[in-house]
Amino acid sequence: MDMIITFDGKAKVNAEYKGITIHTDQPQPSGDGSAPAPFDLFLASIGTCAGIYVKSFCDQRGIATTDIRIVQSMEFDRVKHLISKIHLEIQLPSSFPEKYRNAIINAAEICAVKRHLHDPPMIETTAVIGR
Repeated sequence: MDMIITFDGKAKVNAEYKGITIHTDQPQPSGDGSAPAPFDLFLASIGTCAGIYVKSFCDQRGIATTDIRIVQSMEFDRVKHLISKIHLEIQLPSSFPEKYRNAIINAAEICAVKRHLHDPPMIETTAVIGR
């Protein structure tokens, strides 16, 4: 399964995968701010992946998701210049069945993105001239 990364001027970098082009850019002044930065997409993938599992959990039980949201907050380590903690708060309406509170947390916890962060893949970079 290949993802093709292409360059589209200034700081625009695109990823073509499964017939979809994912556009990225950097904020001004290095970029135009026309699309999310790659790191922003990485962060969004954590919350949205958890969201898929939360939505599936609710759909299977006939629970409406219109009043459910996930708030993702990040703590930044100023020494390492890395995010040190990501917190996902699933905000549920008062009508949400109490008996499912822990189960919906468990559903969000099995997100594939999170699982990959716990056991990260090896990333290998090479360069080929004259493809």
